[in-house]
Amino acid sequence: MKHDMQAWLAGLFGPGPKKPLPILSFPGVQLLDVNVRSLVTSAQLQADCMLAVAKRTPAAAAVSPMDLSVEAECFGAPVRFADDEVPTIPEAIVQDEEDARRLPVPAVGAGRTGLCLEAVSKAAALPLDRPVLAGVIGPYSLAGRLMGVTDILYACFDEPETVHLVLEKATRFLKDYMLAFRQAGANGIILAEPLAGLLSPAMGGEFSCEYVAQLIADVQSADFPVIYHNCGDATIPMAPQIASIGAKAYHFGNAIRLADILPLMPKDALVMGNVDPAGQFSQGTPASIEADTRRVLQECSGFDNFLLSSGCDIPPQASWDNIDAFFQASQAFYLSK
Repeated sequence: MKHDMQAWLAGLFGPGPKKPLPILSFPGVQLLDVNVRSLVTSAQLQADCMLAVAKRTPAAAAVSPMDLSVEAECFGAPVRFADDEVPTIPEAIVQDEEDARRLPVPAVGAGRTGLCLEAVSKAAALPLDRPVLAGVIGPYSLAGRLMGVTDILYACFDEPETVHLVLEKATRFLKDYMLAFRQAGANGIILAEPLAGLLSPAMGGEFSCEYVAQLIADVQSADFPVIYHNCGDATIPMAPQIASIGAKAYHFGNAIRLADILPLMPKDALVMGNVDPAGQFSQGTPASIEADTRRVLQECSGFDNFLLSSGCDIPPQASWDNIDAFFQASQAFYLSK
């Protein structure tokens, strides 16, 4: 469904009240009574999941399942599936520069990327009262899955040319994939770059932000915003590099205090976060998540560009009592002002 994304973004600025935008998709398996393995292998179930979550919550947008194994699988990486856990990449496929040079750039639609595009297309055709945002992995985080998380960190020092070779191919594919989501009916993108949170500011700029900025320049438009996500604990030192990428919105994890990075981000971009997805949504109680949600709101609501969210993707097993309490706490906070 077509949405005026400029108006949508503008409506999320100001003192409130405004609807939260948690990264909320996988707990929808509980609403559908299916398992995670079924969800990540079915376009119809993914669309049904987005609809079920939208019916249950007043979230500002519907978010497609944030399965960060999809793009690496498309490049040929093996995937480990489980009934109740999000898929993972168990081993690297790029060991050295020769592997990097031989690595083919897949066509959009290969692997499960076609399934994810179909899911977003189905969701966008539903009578939803909110935009549909597609989840895509960031270039450095994709390269890390192809090379191995530990190995790519060493390679940034020892073999930077190899890392750049993989990043260039990852970025080329991601540009086409993001544009395909727009063509499929997505109203915007959440670009997840969590692995960049392990880098120093200089390396984060070289190996992540430069490529992310290129993607945003090529893909983002007034009616198709990119939301940049980084849940690492190095985001505050990296703030100048992150602020320069040109995203319409920034999303940060609970490894940092959101109020510390808000003043460092562009005032004309939304800054979202950051109630703990594991400690609160999964392992907390309605009382504890209510208290933590209220804390984040109290610390950050003085910034007009702040928008309440989870700190990262909410796990599949998160309690719906806790999820409901999060939304209720937000509504109560704004009603009390």
